[in-house]
Amino acid sequence: MTAENGERSAPAFRRTDRTDAPYYLARYTERRGLKQSASSSSVPEADEDLPLYLRRFRERGAQTASAALLEVDGERFTREFAGTSREKEIVAPPERRAQEDFATEIRIIRHGITQGYSTDAGLTPMGGWQSHQRGHSLSKSVRPGQKVRIVCAGTSRARQTADQIYRGMTDGLAQWGREAEISKPEPIPELRNFQVWTPDGPRDVTSAFRQYQALMEKLERMAVGDRPRWLVEIDRFYRNQLGGADPIYMWLTIPLMYFEPPQSCVRRFWRGFHRLMAESPDTRIIAATHSGPIRAFATWAHGYDPGEPYNTEEVVVRIRRGGGTALVAYRNRVTEVNVPPPDEMPVWD
Repeated sequence: MTAENGERSAPAFRRTDRTDAPYYLARYTERRGLKQSASSSSVPEADEDLPLYLRRFRERGAQTASAALLEVDGERFTREFAGTSREKEIVAPPERRAQEDFATEIRIIRHGITQGYSTDAGLTPMGGWQSHQRGHSLSKSVRPGQKVRIVCAGTSRARQTADQIYRGMTDGLAQWGREAEISKPEPIPELRNFQVWTPDGPRDVTSAFRQYQALMEKLERMAVGDRPRWLVEIDRFYRNQLGGADPIYMWLTIPLMYFEPPQSCVRRFWRGFHRLMAESPDTRIIAATHSGPIRAFATWAHGYDPGEPYNTEEVVVRIRRGGGTALVAYRNRVTEVNVPPPDEMPVWD
């Protein structure tokens, strides 16, 4: 088409050929450039012993740590924290908050997936990742300046779970741009697994497996004499597990002469909680331990067996100011319990 003066006029339609990159590619290039600049400027040298997923996670967290903080009603948070901390927001009405004054919150968490129960084994890579994710999830509910104390049982799987929870919480706080006082994990005797009596004294039911297996093989090979009573009971326990049944249910429901009773584990837990509250007042407590005592604690609180906890599943205990009553939450059920006083804690012999 030509105009009257003989010059070619502009086309009547919009051009469709574009020289710039598509939007998704431009965003990808922008994010990659930000990642490279952040890793070269603010991220320190990565520890070669750290897993690859943890190094990548900390690199991503370093990018958002320097993000601008928003301040609303005296609370400061990043935009990423505002997006990832969404919840159902089922909370008590404002007029009830003054009555629900909790002195401390205790989260009893089961360890991650372990390598096996025939010995004191540690976590699998999947179990370590589960524990790290649990710690990162817990970091979203930590208030700025709050004190958090992490304790655990003395076994390898509980120690590694507590260590990964600590790493996940510190990584999460760095990612959200928040500061809190989180103590490094420490084992305490009150959180140990339930015990079984052996000729060498009370031992963890897992650590007693090797002794039980060696003695059973010897007696079956020689076929002389009667088996000791403790060996008969632990044999029933492990044959239950070998057959695909629930050995913890047997421990909870059938009185066993050589096993530590479930109620003794509950008393032991409360004895440890009283000591932790006296040593660290106004401190949030994260406790990594084993499924048997956790299940016994939930059964005592709710009055029925709510089932085996999943790996890194938790029982939440919120103790009211004064220490007289507490709320125990497990699997979407909350029960109010009377806190047993520390001077009424008999010891299992």
